[in-house]
This record gives sequence, C-alpha cells and structure tokens, in this order.
Amino acid sequence: MNPSHKTGLAFGLTSGVITTLGVMIGLDTATSLRMAVIAGILTVAISDAFSDALGIHISQEASDTNTHSQVWQATIATFLTKLITALTFLIPILLFPLQTAIIINLVWGLLLITAFNYYLAKSRNESPIKTIAEHLGIAIIVIIITYYIGKLISIYF
Repeated sequence: MNPSHKTGLAFGLTSGVITTLGVMIGLDTATSLRMAVIAGILTVAISDAFSDALGIHISQEASDTNTHSQVWQATIATFLTKLITALTFLIPILLFPLQTAIIINLVWGLLLITAFNYYLAKSRNESPIKTIAEHLGIAIIVIIITYYIGKLISIYF
C-alpha cells in the first residue's frame, strides 16, 4: 500500500473509531436520546473528518520528505476513511433500539481496531498481540472516560 494512503487509512480509521465511540457513548450516557447520538455521529463524520484531514495535511507539509502529491493523497485518504468509518456507526443506531445499537457499535469499533492493528503488526513484522492490546487498551480507556463524563453531565446538568 502507498505510504500516503496507509497514513490516511491508519489515522482516519483509528480516529474515526475512537472519536465516534467516545462521542456516542458520552452522548448516550448523558442523554439517552437517539437524536443526540445521531447528531454526534454526523458531527464527527463531517466536521472532525475535515479537521483531521487538515491536521494530516499540515503535518505532512511540515515534513520535508513529502511531495505535494503525497500530502494530498494522505489528506484525502484521511478524510474519506474518517468519514466512512464514522458513518458506519449510524447503521445500527438507525436499525436497532439505542442500547442494542450502542453494544453493536462497541463490538464493531473494537473489531475494526483489532483487524487494522493485526494488519499493521503483520506489515511491520511485529507481534499482533502486543500491538492490538496496546491500541485496544487506549480505545477502552477512552470509552470508559467518556462514559463517566456522560454520567457526570447527566447528574449535574
């Protein structure tokens, strides 16, 4: 895979999963409103995809080793991957009761992180277990933190 595409895919997928799960869990815990969760997912899919793509774009421009074409390839790959990844979390929300959809999305998100990190570890001749455990651990910490932030918001606001 082209390194610029790999950069965009890695960043967009990871950010898409972790950000969307965090927003979704926090909003669900704070409000239990399907509409709030849908709005959060759409916000991440659009606004955060543009933000992350611009961040990658500037980061890649700051590196003296990237060509103009490579910068734009990473930018577009980041945007599309983040957008599509975040939008996949809408499907269960639209098809199932909210609490069921949240569980489905948790499994889906952790599966995406696991699958991509397996691929990443294998492509770098590293231990998949170590790579997967490290990145799943971070994702789970984000989920736990956003759950408790949602709880605090529901209590105090």
